[in-house]
Amino acid sequence: MFTARRKIMKDKNAEPTEFEDSVAQSFFDLENTNNELKSELKDLYINSAMQVDVSGNRKAVVVHVPYRLRKPFHKIQPKLVRELEKKFSGKDVIMIATRRVLRPPKKGSAVVRPRSRTLTAVHDAVLEDIVYPAEIVGKRTKYRTDGSKILKVYLDPKERNNTEYKLETFAGVYRKLSGKDVVFEYPISESA
Repeated sequence: MFTARRKIMKDKNAEPTEFEDSVAQSFFDLENTNNELKSELKDLYINSAMQVDVSGNRKAVVVHVPYRLRKPFHKIQPKLVRELEKKFSGKDVIMIATRRVLRPPKKGSAVVRPRSRTLTAVHDAVLEDIVYPAEIVGKRTKYRTDGSKILKVYLDPKERNNTEYKLETFAGVYRKLSGKDVVFEYPISESA
C-alpha cells in the first residue's frame, strides 16, 4: 500500500481518506498491469477523490487531478476512465482539474485577481472538465417565474454514443461541486 501513496499527493501533506487510498491503489494497479497506460501513468498522480450520489442508486467517482497535469491526463482520459469504471463497477468516473477561486481584492488594493480565478471562470472550466472528451457547443440560461434559473448545456452530437448514458451523472456532479442546476442536451439538427 505504501507504493500506492505516491499516486496521491494532497495539499499541506494531509492524510488521504480510505476512499482516496482505494482510488490511488487503482491507479497504481493500472500502472503495473496495463501495458497501454504504463508509460503515461508513470509521472501522473491525483490530488483527491470523492464519491458523489447522483440519482437513485447511481454513484460517481470524482477524481481531482493537479491543474498542471490536466493535459497529460486528457491524452489518456478515455482509456483511463474506461479502466477505472471496470474497477469501480457500476460507478461513473469523472476527472476534474483542481482549480482555486480567489476572493475579489479589497477596495484600494493594487492586487489584481486573474480572470481565470473568478468564480464564474472556475465553474465554466469545471463544467468543461466534467463533460470531457465531449465538447460544449452551446449554453443557454433559462429563468423561471419563481426566480430560479437553469443552465442548459448543449453537447457535441458526435460524442452522443459515449456520453448519453452519463448525462444524469454530469448534472449531479456539477450540482454537487457548484450548487447550480444544469441540464445537458444535444442540439436538434435541422435536416432540410
